[in-house]
Amino acid sequence: MTAAEPDYCDIAIVGGGLAGGLAALALAAKRPALDVRLVEPGAIGGNHIWSFFDSDIAKRDRWLVAPLVRHHWDSYDVAFPARERRVRMGYKSITGEALAEAVAAALPPGRIIADKAKHVAPDHVLLARGGRLSAKHVIDARGVGKLAMLDCGWQKFVGQALTVEGGHGIDRPLVMDATVEQMDGYRFVYLLPFDAETVFVEDTYYSDTPDLDVAAVRDRIATYAARRQWNVTAVTREETGVLPVVVAGAFDRLWPAIDRTARIGVRAGVFHAMTGYSLPDAVRTAAALPALIDRGDLGVRLRSRAAGSWRRQRFYRMLGALLFRAADPGERYRIFQRFYGLAPGLIARFYAGRSNTADKLRILSGKPPVSVRRAIAALAKLDWK
Repeated sequence: MTAAEPDYCDIAIVGGGLAGGLAALALAAKRPALDVRLVEPGAIGGNHIWSFFDSDIAKRDRWLVAPLVRHHWDSYDVAFPARERRVRMGYKSITGEALAEAVAAALPPGRIIADKAKHVAPDHVLLARGGRLSAKHVIDARGVGKLAMLDCGWQKFVGQALTVEGGHGIDRPLVMDATVEQMDGYRFVYLLPFDAETVFVEDTYYSDTPDLDVAAVRDRIATYAARRQWNVTAVTREETGVLPVVVAGAFDRLWPAIDRTARIGVRAGVFHAMTGYSLPDAVRTAAALPALIDRGDLGVRLRSRAAGSWRRQRFYRMLGALLFRAADPGERYRIFQRFYGLAPGLIARFYAGRSNTADKLRILSGKPPVSVRRAIAALAKLDWK
């Protein structure tokens, strides 16, 4: 805390990642009279690139992310051993740097507290460097918490921005290149062309373990670049990540009802169970916060929203169980290869977490890419409801 800022505020957001940063922006825009503080020991937004399909975000909420978009394409490609396809669907990327700049501009000086929270309660935060910040509401947005109570697979990756002398020749995202050697589960390479000579290359795995050998994956990115005959002259950024792909588990164990501290984002269990992505839900929650923030039972309301989201994710947890428990690791790509033969609208609704009944039947119909016997056995063993 500084001498200019009291140790009490209206809203204290703990965690300056995607969910916390978007929440701060929404409150600053819609409830500017509130004293909102953001507690984050590192850089707001961190070293991240988040991408999303246009259909992931409702038109009424796009005002929140539109200023953060740094790259936009009107379509994207996928490639598998037995299928290549271009999908006519808008695709956008935002960066941690863009989020940090927007939050710094939106919050008055002194409202960003560069410290770590050592204890978080519904009405106060104890700071690691000493001091207590009291608030009408504390919102916990610190990202992944303890997941031992959940059954998870993992999506893990290393991404690098490469400078390619003479150009890389990619004009739109290649969101899944699964023609690469399959290892450590389902492997694909993800490409984002930022400009003619800069391409972001992410080597991604749907794996049974969260272990990530960064050095080995760097070597695979270099091999991939060589395969494309790129003359790489620089690596200008690198990021890594390990995202949970929830197969089974009870929401009450993730967020016990006795815990009245408000939560948002991954901390609240609000993310796509099959992909691990949290941006669409983070936007929806942030956009709803200004209308909820005056309620004395904010924590209860946000927990109810999160529990509802968890229930709606049941279908995606079932798909995760089929992917990780019924498919041989080296054959998992076949599930995605088949999926990308389906209708664009179905694909869009899937990624937005809004699959309808017809979509679910279509995804599960036809010749299954996994053993029916193993699928039944996998679902019978897990509490995937």
